[in-house]
Amino acid sequence: MRTVLLATILCLTTAAGLAWAAHHELPRHASPDGAEVYIISPKDGATVTSPVTVLFGLRGMGVAPAGIDMPGTGHHHLVVDGELPDLNAPFPTSDKNIHFGKGQTETTIDLPPGKHTLQLIMGDMNHVPHQPAVTSKKITITVK
Repeated sequence: MRTVLLATILCLTTAAGLAWAAHHELPRHASPDGAEVYIISPKDGATVTSPVTVLFGLRGMGVAPAGIDMPGTGHHHLVVDGELPDLNAPFPTSDKNIHFGKGQTETTIDLPPGKHTLQLIMGDMNHVPHQPAVTSKKITITVK
């Protein structure tokens, strides 16, 4: 009974925290001057086969896993076939919004044949975009 009560309290506390975060802005960490994120590969306009390996590039700041509070660092998030999310809130998770909170600098994704867009955005320790946001150019690729 005690375990069930503790589990219920934990679930309710977590749900309350998520509901609060959804309606309140979290502070945004400053991005270093001149920081830029970019997609090394594939190149804009490339025709590729699936699965697609995406290599991330970063200049002017460092990579640190989510949860690590280190000035001038962040971790990558990839937007696939979508628009950048709200810059004042944690980056959402979905099949179109992919987190790399362990500090990864590349990924391989399965994409169906056709045109697709890819764009990177850096997030701070809380998955919130920096101020100003560090985003890549949105590229378009075609999967055979």
